Amino acid sequence: MLSRVPARKPSSPHVTTRSARVTTRTGDGGETSLFGKGRVRKTDPRIVALGDLDEAQSAIGVARAMAPKSTMARQLLELQQGLYIAMSEVATPREDLARLKTRLDAAAVAKLDSALDYLKQRTAIEGHFVIPGNSPIPAALDYARTVARRAERSVVACVDAGAVSGEVLLPWLNRVSDLLFVLARAAEGTPRSPRRVKS
Repeated sequence: MLSRVPARKPSSPHVTTRSARVTTRTGDGGETSLFGKGRVRKTDPRIVALGDLDEAQSAIGVARAMAPKSTMARQLLELQQGLYIAMSEVATPREDLARLKTRLDAAAVAKLDSALDYLKQRTAIEGHFVIPGNSPIPAALDYARTVARRAERSVVACVDAGAVSGEVLLPWLNRVSDLLFVLARAAEGTPRSPRRVKS
């Protein structure tokens, strides 16, 4: 996946800036590349999973754009960064995973667990189905949650096929959608009622 970096203005009319090559035409026949030399069909389960992870990352970006310069925005950015790592793992053959400089680990899962515990102690979460749409930010977070759940299911299919290791990846993805759900409830602004202490 390419990260979009704004092109700098040329310092003079005679200097041009290079930009990423977007149209390669190598996928015109319905094939694409994973990390490595091999090529696969665009219907390959790993490519489907990568597309769903990419969509989840973008959906989270929509929610983050609505909540700039906030603790929530920082948390969402960290989720987006984690999804890039997840995509690199899905795109890398299992025998080549040692090549990756960064991978999700137990500490990454524990960090999401900690964030969930913190938010759940401060947010009222009612035991019924949620109908999104009462306000923009929670609705965007709920949409991102559903996309993240779909991405998780796609990665499960890759794990079941033996193409991807799910030991850490699956718990981490499961926590991502959980955290998006709780963030949506927190964005609705319903604090948890303090517990009464018996005298």
